[in-house]
Amino acid sequence: MNALTELKHGLEGVWESLSEGWNHIRERAASALTRFRPSTKSDVPVRSNEGPFPFTAPTWALLAGEVFEDERQVVVRLEIPGLEAKDLDLEVRDDVLVVRGEKRFEHEESEGRYRFLQRAYGRFQRTVPLPAPVQAAKAKAVYRNGVLKVELPKAESARPRVIQIDVR
Repeated sequence: MNALTELKHGLEGVWESLSEGWNHIRERAASALTRFRPSTKSDVPVRSNEGPFPFTAPTWALLAGEVFEDERQVVVRLEIPGLEAKDLDLEVRDDVLVVRGEKRFEHEESEGRYRFLQRAYGRFQRTVPLPAPVQAAKAKAVYRNGVLKVELPKAESARPRVIQIDVR
């Protein structure tokens, strides 16, 4: 084999390794990404070619969150700033918590001859896999300061059982 062929095989191996690593990261992070869809109630365009700078509305966002559990419950916390509790809808399906909402945000500033207008509209849905079966009917949710906290009591079958061992 000549040097060029060896270099080609080496680069192919590096590319395969990078591709495999990237696919692994995408699969692991897929549930963290949330897709926003333009609301049917909004007249904000998804894409505008008006003016010198084309505007494209963001359609993906990251809702930071965490899931943890103890022997009694599963707790899910999601950062969803800029909403009100009435804008959120929660549902438990099997072993998944589904959080839906609609974001409507508008902010305007003027300074001298400049005017700054910022808007964000769109529906989102985030599915959070739950680590154990829960009692959905007894779930409690609180939304405060942009953080949604959902407490889901574990089903009796998911709670750990203590077994006494008789030592003789």
